[in-house]
Amino acid sequence: MSCPICSGEISPKYRPFCSRRCADIDLAKWLNGSYAAPSNDPDDIETALEATEAALNAPSKPH
Repeated sequence: MSCPICSGEISPKYRPFCSRRCADIDLAKWLNGSYAAPSNDPDDIETALEATEAALNAPSKPH
């Protein structure tokens, strides 16, 4: 088995990762939404649509 982030040899201490660094990279992907479980719940779909519409209609901030 190899590390899912860098394909290096796994470490028993950080299994299934090779290091703390790769474990932290994976955690960051979960926290920033790069990983997501799909949902067919109508409430989730409605919430996502509302958030997208709000973001598209929000006034842009000057730089």
